[in-house]
Amino acid sequence: MCSSDLHMASALPIRPFRFGIQASNAPSRAAWVDLARRAEGNGFSVLTMPDHFGDQLAPVPAMMTAADVTTTLRVGALVFDNDYKHPVVLAKELATMDLLSDGRTEVGLGAGWMISDYEQAGMPYDAAGVRIDRFLEGLHIIRRSFEAGTFSHSGTHYTITDYEGFPKPAQAKVPVLIGGGGKRVLGIAAREADIVGINATLHAGRIGPEAIATMTAAAVDEKVGIVKAAAGDRIADIEMNVRTFMVNVTDDGASARAGIASMLGVDTDMIENTPFAVIGSANEIVERLLERRERWGFSYIIVGQEDVDSFAPVVAQLAGR
Repeated sequence: MCSSDLHMASALPIRPFRFGIQASNAPSRAAWVDLARRAEGNGFSVLTMPDHFGDQLAPVPAMMTAADVTTTLRVGALVFDNDYKHPVVLAKELATMDLLSDGRTEVGLGAGWMISDYEQAGMPYDAAGVRIDRFLEGLHIIRRSFEAGTFSHSGTHYTITDYEGFPKPAQAKVPVLIGGGGKRVLGIAAREADIVGINATLHAGRIGPEAIATMTAAAVDEKVGIVKAAAGDRIADIEMNVRTFMVNVTDDGASARAGIASMLGVDTDMIENTPFAVIGSANEIVERLLERRERWGFSYIIVGQEDVDSFAPVVAQLAGR
């Protein structure tokens, strides 16, 4: 088999682009409402929120507000930490949000990684394997809560007895997003999620040089390879996602990339090629995103709330394409 045949055999499905903004804070209701409406008006499909204990709004009421003041904008956490709420409680909140938003909720769920959250809240920061096991149980409970009928669950971490989730979501199937950087979580995402987010590897519990070293193009090749191998035939049903952290729509992309590379202590080529950075003119970014979709399948791109206006020309060219 020649190299081109191998590429075609292993190619990810090409899905139309959609875009989200990751938002965390606003000084007032008016500012939050304005942000949500600007995102919708600029063609973004989704407003996502982190789930941490620091300087951010509480995700559920903030996302419900964003949905309430828009008509098409979808909402979801990127991602809920399974350890912060019992899955029955979170399932009820998510189902209610989906019902009241007329089916515009997406479920992002993770095992938890930011050690400072656990320290501030006085919660035990269990070994990664324990947190992942608990997250997987939580995911199954949430999904079962969305379905008809009562159920029970007897697991290592949760016991559910004759429970029927109420209300039920408006959507027949609420999309689930799981993001990961390590082999085990990426494998779970490949088997369980509708949307797979590729992340840095965060074993240290904080973002530092170790995490940045796992954001190279070569590292992303490996991560996407894990997803493809674990997903098997269901890869055709998976939407690939990346949350970009270095965004700058500028006519002087070279200088901007060099500045970020110097700040992070990495080569400029790393910033040039990592999918976690989108830097350059709108047209340059469009071409780069097309290339990355071909290479890694990334069609669902999330930028920060500070990029809601500057990134709009890119969204205008690519959304739905």
